[in-house]
Amino acid sequence: MSRKFLVLSALALGLIVPASAKTYTRDEAIKTAMENSSDIKSAEEDLVSANSQVDAGYGNAYPSIDLSANVTRIFGLDDVKKTTALADAAKDMAGKKDDAGNPKANAFDQDVIGPAVDGLIYGMKSQGYRWQSSVGLTLTQVLYAAGKVGTAIDIAKAYKHLQEVNLDNTKSKVRYEVDNAFDQLIYLDSSIAIVDESIKITQDNLDFVEQGVKSGLATELDLARVQLSMEALKVDRKALEDKRLLAKNALLNTMGLDWDNDVQFNGELRTPDSNLPYPDTAMTSVKQRRRELVMLQATETMKEKNIEIEEGGYKPTIALVGGLKYANNKNKITEWDAPKWDKLNKYVALNVSMNLFQGMQTKEAIVQAKSSLRSTQIQKETAERGFRVQIESCAQTLASAERNLEVLKNNIDLAQRIYDMTDAAFRNGMETQLNLLTANMDLRKAKLNYLQGILNWNTAYNALLQATGEY
Repeated sequence: MSRKFLVLSALALGLIVPASAKTYTRDEAIKTAMENSSDIKSAEEDLVSANSQVDAGYGNAYPSIDLSANVTRIFGLDDVKKTTALADAAKDMAGKKDDAGNPKANAFDQDVIGPAVDGLIYGMKSQGYRWQSSVGLTLTQVLYAAGKVGTAIDIAKAYKHLQEVNLDNTKSKVRYEVDNAFDQLIYLDSSIAIVDESIKITQDNLDFVEQGVKSGLATELDLARVQLSMEALKVDRKALEDKRLLAKNALLNTMGLDWDNDVQFNGELRTPDSNLPYPDTAMTSVKQRRRELVMLQATETMKEKNIEIEEGGYKPTIALVGGLKYANNKNKITEWDAPKWDKLNKYVALNVSMNLFQGMQTKEAIVQAKSSLRSTQIQKETAERGFRVQIESCAQTLASAERNLEVLKNNIDLAQRIYDMTDAAFRNGMETQLNLLTANMDLRKAKLNYLQGILNWNTAYNALLQATGEY
């Protein structure tokens, strides 16, 4: 989301960086994280898979065409040969006569009966060829499947919508993480700038005291106090540098980048004076924006459709089946007859199947599907209540942070005024050096406390945006 960020006028945010260093603005950091995030890439792959499932669901409505081939070798069989044994026998018997003087076989026996029986025997023997091969083509079109095909497509579409929302939600989380990490880094940069300012003031005071010691207007004790204060500031600065190093590493990791010591980040913190729009906390709008609720709604739709699929187990399935089959049985695998259309095995069948009993599995599957649906509905109801509490808590935290900022800002003005008066009095010999150091420390604390308050306000504002689904 595009937001306007304003400079904290009381704080120095810039640090000296190498001229060749890569510098990221807030928007550039978010863009880089979007490109490199492994979570986003995984969510994108899940969406690709969901799109594929929708296409696959439509594919179930089209006919299925299957090609099958089979080659069988049978052992222990002799070669199958076509003979004319009975026809020859009939001819032989035609030259012989029975006791009544009639031929034992007439022309019909020789020309019809003999060849016919020879062909019948050959046909029976052909079932016992050593090599039996076949090639078949089958087409199956489901005509009725108790709505399972259409319902499966609806489930796939709901799942696709769920993954689309999940991708948006993942991107939102990445933006949220980068924003918070970026704010933390700016806070530490600004804290270092504040400490540097205090070091400069203390250094001026140290120079003044050293001159005083030389002129006899200040004591060694005064000098030791300033030196001790300077060392404490240096220790504080080193601690902030270490924290900044960790914060920068965390931000680079969130952006999907390796550690780079020279890389820098340039940005600003927001303040209540930025006049940012207050998030819409109306639950009617929140329910539409919160992606977690949208995802639960999509899951609820999927589970409602799953009940319909399970209930389809009580209904029949009707399919139209057609096929062609070519068979070739020979003594050798190298012997093949050219297929002829009129000798192919052709068939069309209408298949109706319906399960009558399978051990109560269909009934229990429906019970389980309804229970799973109710579980999702309970999760959604619980999430809605939880979001109400979350929004209320975030709103109170934001209001509290804004109230605290007014006090912390006044504290800076007061601490600055006290320091200016104490410094002037000290230089005129009317105030102690210890009080001057205390005033300097109080001013630094006031600025750091205000900066922490700004960070808390930004964190609270981001949290409320996320809670209302506007991030």
